[in-house]
Amino acid sequence: MSWNGHRVHLYRLPYMSSRNGVVRRDLRFFGAASGRWLGGASYLKKWLVLGILIGVVAGLGAVAFYYVLSHATQFLLTDIGGYAPPTPDGEGGKAGDGGSFSDFSRPWAIPLVVALGALASATLVFTLEPQAEGHGTDAAIDAIHKNPRQIRVRTVIVKIIASALTIGSGGSGGREGPTAQISAGFGSLLTRFFDLKPSDGRIAVAVGIGSGIGAIFGAPLGGAVLAASIAYRNDIDERALVPGFITSITAYAVFGSIEGYKPLFGFAARDYQFDDPVQLAWFAVIGILAGLVGITYSRTFYGVMHLTKRLPGNRTAGRIFKATMGGLLVGLMALGIPQVLGSGYGWAQEALDRQLLLAMPLWLVIILPLAKILATSLSIGSGGSGGIFGPGVVIGAFTGGAVWRVLEALDAPAVPESPAPFVIVGMMACFGSVARVPLAVMLMVAEMTGSYTIMVPAMVAVGLAFLIVRQAGVSIYEKQLDSREDEYSARLAAGLPLLDRVRVQDAMTTPRLVLDRDGTCGEAAEQMRAARVPGAPVVHRGQRFVGSVRRAEVEAADPATALRKLVDPTVPTVPVDDNLDDALDAMHQGHGWLTVLDADRHVIGILAVRDIVNGYRAAVERDVKRFDSVGSNVDLREVPVTSDSPLVGQPLGPESIPSGVIVLTVLRNNEVLQGSALLRFEQGDVVTLLGQPDELDKVGRQLAGSD
Repeated sequence: MSWNGHRVHLYRLPYMSSRNGVVRRDLRFFGAASGRWLGGASYLKKWLVLGILIGVVAGLGAVAFYYVLSHATQFLLTDIGGYAPPTPDGEGGKAGDGGSFSDFSRPWAIPLVVALGALASATLVFTLEPQAEGHGTDAAIDAIHKNPRQIRVRTVIVKIIASALTIGSGGSGGREGPTAQISAGFGSLLTRFFDLKPSDGRIAVAVGIGSGIGAIFGAPLGGAVLAASIAYRNDIDERALVPGFITSITAYAVFGSIEGYKPLFGFAARDYQFDDPVQLAWFAVIGILAGLVGITYSRTFYGVMHLTKRLPGNRTAGRIFKATMGGLLVGLMALGIPQVLGSGYGWAQEALDRQLLLAMPLWLVIILPLAKILATSLSIGSGGSGGIFGPGVVIGAFTGGAVWRVLEALDAPAVPESPAPFVIVGMMACFGSVARVPLAVMLMVAEMTGSYTIMVPAMVAVGLAFLIVRQAGVSIYEKQLDSREDEYSARLAAGLPLLDRVRVQDAMTTPRLVLDRDGTCGEAAEQMRAARVPGAPVVHRGQRFVGSVRRAEVEAADPATALRKLVDPTVPTVPVDDNLDDALDAMHQGHGWLTVLDADRHVIGILAVRDIVNGYRAAVERDVKRFDSVGSNVDLREVPVTSDSPLVGQPLGPESIPSGVIVLTVLRNNEVLQGSALLRFEQGDVVTLLGQPDELDKVGRQLAGSD
């Protein structure tokens, strides 16, 4: 058939006799049909469907990782190591469960268990999936900014097991990183399966992060706000907020229905009432210290990570050895400071109790934030796998606890009877500031402790801590951008503002080469050299698109290797009926071309940077001609489109609008759309027109249905 002047072969699915083949065909058909429905669905319908799907998986994923980690801790640290760490109130913990060196039944085993757990985790990561290294949340944030399709299922599976081995054996890490990667990975999978637009894919991954963390901590409101703010240091994406509500409450409902709805740390300070302004001075001290501790946390963590990479031995064996040594050092630290083992949530629980906190030596309470920072840096920064949110909460808890202990010893005025308010505010201020998500963490900690009355004095501490960390220019998440204006696609779109006026089908070119995944790398390399292309789309049996390959990777592989092993299914694509603005949004740095697909995921074109530039040039030329036709005696009008208008359903082209009138913008459902031939008038639109007064009157009457 002919498409846009090019001869394009559209492939058809043959009959598949095998049951598995029929299932795969039905899934592909369902994905394509559902993707088309979602693309045309309203905002509410779309995010009810996607939000509930992601939320269910986030809740089940949190339950699954919770059980895996619990069994790993019981087997590795308790059964083999002879040490049972305390657990928080929401998980059945009891006050005073924590122990010391004297409670190690086999103290010699602790360093060995932590080191062996690190060895097993690193071996799994560096031999199967190196992308599963580290804390995981940064990888999900990177997917938001670059390509929401890029999180692989294999990465998520390896992350779950590796993190359970690291934390379960006593490595200092949090369970939120793996949980967030499960739900963010599912959001990425849905983006690929339904062919969501990049803007929707980013929201799907973001709400996956927020709902996963919110579920495992029992903090749905904080998780929703986290989804909207986690990707930026000084900004918030309000588009993710309402989807975040739907996803987070779904995840919380699923997790709580299995594990219960009690706050993680119980109702730690529900009786606290702010009634003495003098206390604000002490909360300010907590905020200042928490900001400084947060800076120390970030710089120490990444300092250890960068030092580890600079040390000799960056091949697989060397990286495994360095992670093992990091685990061994943490195990040795734990012989004197057992609070550094594992997540540490049980120790944060004990810091909330007056008698238990007073029973700890003052030197231990003061040194614990720094010890936990070092242990987390060695466990995760050296090559282990686990989250850094949870340790940050524990670090903040003992920062607040240390302030309370010192003030209690000095008999300072207006110090609360219980350390819980100081400990809780320390949690909020420390990690809320260094993660650059102060509001989200304030809400999460309030939900985790059942302590909403603490929010008023907490604002002083969190605000001061955030200002200190912001002034230092640090964040615990390296992949965060400063604001949405720093997005790669946003920066390109700012320089090319007319791209939404050009359709993909008008700018794309015919593919020089389409490869079949059943071929070999040798055959593919030869074909790519002959076609002189840097990469090519890959289809299955001459039919549906399954991914793409890069020429350099194919040429570097063994010629006999099956091509399907090198196919990247996460590469961005663009539907043929999109505009170039959407295409530019999908094109991330380092991948200068997109595969153009029809509704059945057949390859019908290639869109490269040069094609976008040519399309933009044509759009500029058309825009100049369009404004030349207006003349000098012009006026502006805003006209609502009524149900009686004969233009409802008509495109914004010369058939409906005379050449002397320009549609500048269309306000639709609180979204401002650029006037483009791709749009069709809808009832309720508010259209901004530019043109001659008499022609504006005529068009205005048509839009209002009074002509």
